[in-house]
Order: sequence, then structure tokens, then C-alpha cells
Amino acid sequence: MLFVLNMILFLLGLFIIIRESNLIKKVIGLNIFQSSVFIFYLIISKVDGGVPPILNDDQLIYSNPLPHVLILTAIVVGIATTSLALALIIKVKQKYNSIEEHELDKI
Repeated sequence: MLFVLNMILFLLGLFIIIRESNLIKKVIGLNIFQSSVFIFYLIISKVDGGVPPILNDDQLIYSNPLPHVLILTAIVVGIATTSLALALIIKVKQKYNSIEEHELDKI
């Protein structure tokens, strides 16, 4: 069930990126798309019955913390990408007085 919901979120973000001509809406779609990829990566890294990786003498199944660390790094990169995209959109608005893609194509 989680995979289906995540795929819907993935397709929603992709649909917004492709369909919308407003640049800010495209950035929002990109963020939804990125979030669905993060969630998917965390879903597939789940270990049933896994415990935190604290070494004991017992033979336990440990959950790997690496995927969570990688996603934290990806979130930081996503925030930087979003802020750069929004800064570029501000510059485009100042120069061309529009953030609609079909209007910018005419210039």
C-alpha cells in the first residue's frame, strides 16, 4: 500500500513539472517529486524486526542507518536546489516581467 501511495505522489510531482507553465509551480512539483524519491528510498530500506545498530552479544537483525543519513544529505541538497531555483525565478521576473514559460518562449 505504501508503494502505491508513494507512486501516486511521484506521478503527481512529475505531472506538475510537465504540465505547469508557471516556474514557481514547477519548483513545487520538483519538491513533491524529490520528497517521493526520499520516501521511496526509506520504504525500501526498512528491515522487519530490525533493531538499532548497537552492538550486543546477541545475534540480532540490525537496521542499517546509512539510508537515513543519505536522505538527510539529499534533503539539504534539495533545499539548496529549491533556494537557487527560486532566486533564479526572481531574476527572471525582474528581467522579463513574467514567470510563465509560454510567455518567456516568445522573448
